[in-house]
Amino acid sequence: MPPWQGLWVLEMTEDITCEQAAALLRGWDHILVLSHTSPDGDTLGSAAALIRGLHRLGKQASFACSEEPDRKYEYLFEGIPHHKDAIRHVVTVDVADKCLLGSLEREYGDRVELAIDHHGTHKEFSEKKWVEPASASTTEMIALLLETLGVKLDKPMAGSIYTGLTTDTGCFRYRNVTPRTHRVAAQMLEAGADGGEINRKMFESKSRRQVEAERRVLDTMEFFCEGKCAMAFVPQLIYRETGAVESDLDGVATLPRQVEGVILGITLKERESGEIKVSVRSNPPANAAKLCEKFGGGGHPGAAGCSFPKGTMQEIGKKMKEACKAYLKEIE
Repeated sequence: MPPWQGLWVLEMTEDITCEQAAALLRGWDHILVLSHTSPDGDTLGSAAALIRGLHRLGKQASFACSEEPDRKYEYLFEGIPHHKDAIRHVVTVDVADKCLLGSLEREYGDRVELAIDHHGTHKEFSEKKWVEPASASTTEMIALLLETLGVKLDKPMAGSIYTGLTTDTGCFRYRNVTPRTHRVAAQMLEAGADGGEINRKMFESKSRRQVEAERRVLDTMEFFCEGKCAMAFVPQLIYRETGAVESDLDGVATLPRQVEGVILGITLKERESGEIKVSVRSNPPANAAKLCEKFGGGGHPGAAGCSFPKGTMQEIGKKMKEACKAYLKEIE
């Protein structure tokens, strides 16, 4: 690959439609599908459904992610191979920025030919991109793509798409849900997705260590800006003392926003590397993505994030508080 190609990609990214994305995939083979770091149900469900669909078309397709998915997502990848050597084309799903490829960025960051994503804050890094911010999840887009490709859904594909739909909408409770979201979910149920079991795994099944870890996170919560903002902290100490792992606390980001009167809920997670991951959840009129963009992050109006490679939780917490106060003044 020419050394200038990465720069060319950044400058020449082309917006395409679902039909054009389908046309590309019809002409490709030996495809690698990449998910983002801290993989959630949407990026994993999108990857699993797309790969199964490509297999149905007789194509070679495999999966890679820089971090091991949580065990609760194991059912998505039964029978799906991981990284293979014979890679000719690279596709990302639900990846808003190539830095979110983690350790895979060095090898594939400048090789991505197609990015499929639903983040309004998507930062261009691929040769072509199909981005639909109005979609509640990337799996909602994958459902449309598979239909365009003429792929008949089976139970595993439907379950993968449903997983992304329900996790990215908080079991269809968030503001990103549209009539199309419900129609796609219904189609997945008709195709065999076990919605009840998937929702149980995603939202109603917790280990004792997870419950204890969540209790400790709640103890850290503090309020400011006259109760309009709430912030919670997840230091490494909580993981060590409870035995919880990072994926056990995927859902804690929603807790601060659930408090009555809170329009900005912030959760700070300390990773083993020392990086501080910030998750922001918002209620109207606040926009989580607008706040995170101030720190190089992004996401959706109701849910967004950013990261700080350096600094203590106290230092980052202070920065976020100051940013919240300034942002509230902007929107008042």
